[in-house]
Amino acid sequence: MMKIPLIKPNFSEEEARSVAAVIRSSWINEGEKVSEFEHLLADYLGVKHVVAFFNGTVALHAAFLALGIGPGDEVIVPSFTFFSTVSSVVHVGATPVFADISPDTFGLDPESVSRRISPATKAIIPVHYGGLSVEMDPITDLAKKHGIIIIEDAAESLGAEYRGEKVGTLGRVGMFSFTPTKIITTAEGGILATDDDELSNRLRLLKNHGQDHLYHHVCFGFNYRMTEMQAALGICQFGKLPQIIRDKRRVAARMVAGLTGIKGLQVPRAPAHCFHTYMLFTICLANKQLRDMLYDELHAAGITVRIYFPPVHRQPVFASCGIQLPITERIGDTVLSLPCYASMRDREMEYMIGHIKRIMEMKL
Repeated sequence: MMKIPLIKPNFSEEEARSVAAVIRSSWINEGEKVSEFEHLLADYLGVKHVVAFFNGTVALHAAFLALGIGPGDEVIVPSFTFFSTVSSVVHVGATPVFADISPDTFGLDPESVSRRISPATKAIIPVHYGGLSVEMDPITDLAKKHGIIIIEDAAESLGAEYRGEKVGTLGRVGMFSFTPTKIITTAEGGILATDDDELSNRLRLLKNHGQDHLYHHVCFGFNYRMTEMQAALGICQFGKLPQIIRDKRRVAARMVAGLTGIKGLQVPRAPAHCFHTYMLFTICLANKQLRDMLYDELHAAGITVRIYFPPVHRQPVFASCGIQLPITERIGDTVLSLPCYASMRDREMEYMIGHIKRIMEMKL
């Protein structure tokens, strides 16, 4: 039986040597490597500022604080996202307001967002799911009309584009994550990207104990700094980014071709004006029972699959919220993410496609 992992980070001896060199250098706290990583990403994204953080969750937390979001404010969020998108709102004392999603992009549905805007709405968080952009034009129009801040959660979508522009650069600030599931990884790590000089300065204070220089604290901050080892790993990974994206798109294209036309199964779709980087390759099944059956059968065949994501509003901590999100709930019950890593071999793809076809034919 072939074993196919969900993810396989694109590592080589280059990463090992780079991290080892930092360890031998005597300086492992945030320094020149972090600065280099920030500048590489700022140039790539076409923004004035990139601020690196220990992980994407704390980056979001810092963004909310730096933008003055707190008690009494509402933030419109999707429920179909990783938990920290929403928990970061809660941790600053603001109120998350769940909106429904589009069944095509799995991103915020503009009509649902519009119905949830109130005088207390301070921000909207579009989450670019799995490498595919939210339909941003109507979200941007709503934000401009009502004077609302856009904070992009582009954790999963480095390199993705919307109408020729990089996601994460379309709002006031954008967050990217570099955990091992992402397009490139620093093990843990995240950045915030912005063109706002003042916001960048506040973020740098917040991430470093509120210091404007050593032992001079002008505000209450945190230790959210990225380490030099993380940055060294990220610099090596960044050099591979174009090839990783090309390879993932090649794998995704082969998967789409092999799975299209299977009854009860929907493959990922990307609008023509969106450039999809396929951090995730997420299929939808006809119903929850079929999804759960396929999940079990693929695991039994050695193919690692995962459900990205169980809706946040269904989590125990939100049990009393009492809201219904029909599209989110349907998508949450029927999605299944398949392996789609850059180094995936043809025989691995054929093995997975063949198993899915046989399973679906037997069960339908």
